[in-house]
This record gives sequence, structure tokens and C-alpha cells, in this order.
Amino acid sequence: MFLPRASISSRMFPLLSDKKSGQTRRSLLLMGVTFLYLVAGAIIFSLFEYEEDERSRREVAAKRRLMQQKYGFSKKDYAQLENVVVQSIPFSAGRQWQFLGSLYFCTVVISTIGYGHSTPNTRAGRLFCMVYALGGIPLGLVTFQSVGERINHIIKNILVQIQKWLFKNKKCLNTWEIKSKHLLFVSFSIGCITIAVATGVFHQQENWSIFDSAYYCMISLSTIGFGDFVPAQTNERLVKEPGYVLFTLIFLLFGLAIFSACINCKIL
Repeated sequence: MFLPRASISSRMFPLLSDKKSGQTRRSLLLMGVTFLYLVAGAIIFSLFEYEEDERSRREVAAKRRLMQQKYGFSKKDYAQLENVVVQSIPFSAGRQWQFLGSLYFCTVVISTIGYGHSTPNTRAGRLFCMVYALGGIPLGLVTFQSVGERINHIIKNILVQIQKWLFKNKKCLNTWEIKSKHLLFVSFSIGCITIAVATGVFHQQENWSIFDSAYYCMISLSTIGFGDFVPAQTNERLVKEPGYVLFTLIFLLFGLAIFSACINCKIL
């Protein structure tokens, strides 16, 4: 008795069955697209940033030579000076490990932003950070997703009330259905307003340009968190301006919840 060739191949090679084969092709396609996306990004960033990086390196090297000649520093002494300057940067914000600074740190840990502006220095602190992140990151993801869903639910209820108010005629009411795109539009608009308000505040408080402030907001809410811009890290503001620090934390948490609502946008 001869079995059809398709039946033999699906039994001998389960991955070649129609359903699994389609999933495999989709995975391979996504891997290919992701690889091409990475390559394209690498090329474009190289074109944008390479010359500026080389210029900055030459400028730093020239300043290093000037400082060594002016003050008679040896290469070893200058390297030690550089280390002292770099190590002193976190202290400009004030005491990082008082309660508010620690709360700031915990927020960027569980949100996976991770600016790198402050890090644990003790072995016990680093060990606890690993354990804390293992529990906090999943908790944060679930929380943001849950809050995002509730935000969508509230938006839907508001839209329903607006719908009833605008379309008092039942016939018209039945013809206009609330869809995912309506929820996405509203939640995305709230996200844009949040970024616009925060951009203005950071521009005012940090003396960043409007572009840099908006850049910080987007990089933070996408949880990339390069750490090139971090609020409340100068003039001991962690200690002296708790209201501003709390505003920053609320912006991060609320902004992440709003964009979680955008990602999880659906009719509830």
C-alpha cells in the first residue's frame, strides 16, 4: 500500500506540515526582515554619526595634549584625573541612595529603561538588584499591560457616552461602531500630549533644547534609555527638588502605561 507523498513527508518531517510549515516560513521571514532592519540601521547610523565621532575624538585628544602641556600632567596622572571626573558625575545629582534617589533607580529598573546614571557599588546591592529585577521586570510588564487595558476601557466608555450624546437618533447610533482604530487614535493622542507637556517641562527645568527634550521623552518611553539625557542629575536636585523628581517618575510611569494602551489597543 502506497501513501501519498505529502502524507509521508508530513509524518517523517512534522515541520513540513502545512500549518507548521507556514509558521516556520513566517519565523524565517521575520528573522530575515529583522536582520535587514539591523543592517540598514547600522549603515544609516554610521553615515550620520561616524564623522562626528571622529571629530569629537580628535577634539578630546587635542584638549588632552593641551592640558598635559599646560599643567605638566603625565599620561598616567591625566588618566587618573579623567577617572576622578567620570566617577564624580553621579554625585552631582546629590545623594543617589537616599529614598527618592533609590525610588528613581527602582523605577528605571522595573521599567527596563536603565539609564545607567547610578548603579549599585556593593556586592550585596548588586546581588539584590539582580533578584529585584527578576521579580520587578515581569511585575512591571504585567502592571503596564493591565493599566493600559484599563485606560482603553475608560476611553471606550467615554467614547460610548460621546456617541450617545452626538447620535441621539438610534438609527444613527447603530451605524457608528467604536473600533480599535478609534481607541488607538485617542490613546496615541493622549501619549503625544503627555510627551509635549513633558518636553516643555524638561526644556524649562534642564535647559535642554526642545528637540533634546522630546528625544529624551521618546527614548525613555520606548524603554531604550541610553542615559545621555537624564533629568534631575545636576545641582543636587534629587535632594533639593523632590517635586520635580516625582514629576519625572510620574511622567515615566504614566507615559509607559499610555503607550502600553496603544500597543494593546482593542475593543474590550
